[in-house]
Amino acid sequence: MSSQRKSRWILLFPPATWLANYQSAWLRSDAIAGITLAAYAIPVSLAYATLAGLPPQIGIYGYMLGGIGYALLGSSRQLAIGPTSAISLMIAATVGALAGGDAAKYAEIASLAACAVALLCLIAWLFKLSVLVRLVSDSILVGFKAGAGLTIMMSQLPSLLGVAGGGHNFFDRAIKLAGQLGGINWLVLAIGAIALLFLLLGERRLPGKPVGLTIMALSIIVAAVLGFPSLGVPVTGKIPEGLPAIGLPSFGLLEPDELFPLAAGCVLLAYIEGVSAARSFAAKHGYALDVRQEFLGLGAANLVTAFGHGYPVAGGLSQSAVNDNAGARTPLALVICSTTLALCLLFFTGALTDLPKAVLAAIVFAAVYRLVDIRELMRMWQVSRIDFYAAAIALVSVLLLGILQGVLLAAIASIVLLLARASRPNVAFLGRLPGTGRYSDDARHEGVEPLVGIIAFRPEASLLYINAETILDAVLDTLRRSVDIRLVVCDLSASPYIDLAGARMLHDLHDQLASAHVGFCIVGAHAQLRDLLRAEGLAEKTDSAAWLRSVDSVLGERKQSPDHGPEDPAGGLTDRL
Repeated sequence: MSSQRKSRWILLFPPATWLANYQSAWLRSDAIAGITLAAYAIPVSLAYATLAGLPPQIGIYGYMLGGIGYALLGSSRQLAIGPTSAISLMIAATVGALAGGDAAKYAEIASLAACAVALLCLIAWLFKLSVLVRLVSDSILVGFKAGAGLTIMMSQLPSLLGVAGGGHNFFDRAIKLAGQLGGINWLVLAIGAIALLFLLLGERRLPGKPVGLTIMALSIIVAAVLGFPSLGVPVTGKIPEGLPAIGLPSFGLLEPDELFPLAAGCVLLAYIEGVSAARSFAAKHGYALDVRQEFLGLGAANLVTAFGHGYPVAGGLSQSAVNDNAGARTPLALVICSTTLALCLLFFTGALTDLPKAVLAAIVFAAVYRLVDIRELMRMWQVSRIDFYAAAIALVSVLLLGILQGVLLAAIASIVLLLARASRPNVAFLGRLPGTGRYSDDARHEGVEPLVGIIAFRPEASLLYINAETILDAVLDTLRRSVDIRLVVCDLSASPYIDLAGARMLHDLHDQLASAHVGFCIVGAHAQLRDLLRAEGLAEKTDSAAWLRSVDSVLGERKQSPDHGPEDPAGGLTDRL
């Protein structure tokens, strides 16, 4: 095997790199981080599995098996993998309708979804689709997270209040909950409120400590002593002991058109959230993150989880922050976390029998309330209204349509927003900066000297089919409002690319100017632009020697030769254009 091929395979298997460079001094840090992450994962995984409509132990399976899978192929050293709130709610909202009320089929479909996520991750890695995920803008993510957070909190309110709840989306749930307020179980509400209060206080006063695990343990003790189950307080009940049975998911339960929309939504959510978190930790610790390799890491995590009958998992910022703050140096911390969780499944599940469900709901509340970032939404409103509107679209779509449809609509909204922005580029009409040979946008800089008898414009974007007409209209509108124009200069120095529609627009502009006896000149064209302009015949209509030059050199030469240019001034230009 050649050295180049060998190095390529090493890159595909990150443990070959970090294990080869592993230092014995790191083992203590990774061990502490792994145990701390397990202490965080137990209450959160139980809560998220309940949110997903699955038995509580399924959440632990996700953390235990997903972490092992990611440690094998993931490129981040601190990212922690497990069930997340958004994916859990997506499973609950989608799989229920597909399972038709059959609990066993529900669990099988959830595992099959994890297998489909792994397959889509492999396809995305093969075709290098990480670039497509970047089309989802940060503003869209802010709105999506806020909508997801509100939806998740609304879904947990019935458990906090001790009522039945119900509904298909945020507003439907809110209406049904309002009609059930007369039946609040005040003991359940008190248990949930006290747990939530201590969780929030612990988060502020004891950051990085296993506050959730401590509160869960205390609530189990109190429930056993006071006999909460006999008082009508819902509890988790008996959780099966032992490790998950390893086996293939049950294929053939669904048609591809039923399964893959759910899997695609999970991949989009998991990859965006995971890569965003992983990038922040890679920058903090000074190493390179392979965003394409993250598809393999995420795929491996979901494949191993699917074989253990779990549901889709992802990398999350909160659990990764716990892992990092506890001192994780390498993915070995995930392996130690998985080992710790395996021991808990073997020997300590009986202690979880009397865990109040209201405490699990409080844990979910404490984990997701930060998704609703009101401060960032207000900042968008003040700084960029178009970003605020994009976030609002994502937020409302999640509230109305649910997590799966909301994330897909948010992705489409990102693409539409990108096209809308590209279709309205800034067209700078240039003036000379006094005492210099530099030219700048006269609408943005005061004191620039206007050009007499000349209009120089600079499209500050590529000339494409989506913006060519907008640029042409802007130039012609300026011409109609001007008098005695003898020359128009198009500066392409800020246009990295031009397509056929952009070239056709320059043809049209030249023809309209020629009919009005106005000269036309192109400057500042890059090499690729010059090739296309020449192929499209613009060299026959304009001076191709000027394409390489700057605005100042062309206008300076014209100033020295005032007789240069069309003999007939552009009087009556409005009538001719």
